[in-house]
Amino acid sequence: MPIINRIADFQDDMIAWRRDLHAHPETAFEEHRTAGVVAAKLEEFGIEVHRGLAGTGVVGTLSNGDGPTIGLRADMDALHIPEANAFDHRSTREGKMHACGHDGHTAMLLGAARYLAETRNFKGTVRFIFQPAEETEGGGQLMVDEGLFDKLPVESVFGMHNWPGRPAGHFAIRPGPIMAAADTFDITVKGKGSHAAMPHLSRDPVVAGAAIVTALQTIASRVTDPLDSVVVSVTQFHGGDAYNVIPAEVELRGTARSFRTGAQETMEAAMVRLAEGVAAAHGVAVKVAYRRRYPSVVNHAAETEVARRVAAEIAGPENVDGDPTPSMGAEDFSFMLNERPGCYIWIGNGPGEGGCILHNPHYDFNDEILTTGASYWARLAETVLGEAAQAETVREGTSR
Repeated sequence: MPIINRIADFQDDMIAWRRDLHAHPETAFEEHRTAGVVAAKLEEFGIEVHRGLAGTGVVGTLSNGDGPTIGLRADMDALHIPEANAFDHRSTREGKMHACGHDGHTAMLLGAARYLAETRNFKGTVRFIFQPAEETEGGGQLMVDEGLFDKLPVESVFGMHNWPGRPAGHFAIRPGPIMAAADTFDITVKGKGSHAAMPHLSRDPVVAGAAIVTALQTIASRVTDPLDSVVVSVTQFHGGDAYNVIPAEVELRGTARSFRTGAQETMEAAMVRLAEGVAAAHGVAVKVAYRRRYPSVVNHAAETEVARRVAAEIAGPENVDGDPTPSMGAEDFSFMLNERPGCYIWIGNGPGEGGCILHNPHYDFNDEILTTGASYWARLAETVLGEAAQAETVREGTSR
């Protein structure tokens, strides 16, 4: 089954929705206009709307008889990145842009919602979950913490993200870990400042901090199991404000990525041990703050198999990668998968040109894949709820 014809009929509408959202980006927990647009569309389609979870979250509920409930999730937030594109739908908000394709994710799920509201070719309930603050702020966790699955229960939940570099409209999916856990750390090094011409009077935190940066690289190469995929990256080094003064304090910041909880524990312990050891050798004090942010995204086997079959129906089996290399990037959809079984899938955004890479000021979502993504969502709901209804019919017949 290729792209659903009825969804193809309103491709232009989805493009218009997507470009409107792109032109009006809103960052974490500020998606008030975006949430209003989403809620208005859902109501226009005849879908019940619940607002307020995680502040700006929107959940649409569409029921058609008795049956199980499936959750389909899209993220809505933009990034603090100045847009470098010159097309007509470029960002109208200085310093903010949709550089990760959440505008496209929202438009695809709205397209599926419109189709499913028209056709109702399923038995049960679909919840369309539009989540705020995916980018670093954990909006998915907040929705769960505020009772998403208690107030609006689902048996399973599914997510999707566009993936630049993969052929447009192709899918990639695998059971088990597909995206990494993301932790952050701050390391404060306190020494004694002095005139740069008299370094012997200091306890130089810059030199100690540089040695800590080097030591942290041994976590991946000498501390964790070689079979564990881990990354420790120092991304910031702050200290000093004069050419001729050794500062009294510097701060290092960065991120640690892994797939296993055990690896997180190992990295945290090693980071503290190495930082304290290097600091002692240099005669300075150190404080390490390690924060566990997003858990790894781990797909459940049964739901992944259903999603794979649906992706193959829409794109063709030859256009579904069933064993992609997991990404060390992170996604807060993991909080939802920790609560309910489900699956997270990638849809190819095409090779692109200068804006192929996510979080790039030249990035733009590929409108050509809107109908493919919306068709996947719609067919997934029909498949999951249709198969459940068939199973219930068989059980009822057997009981008679």
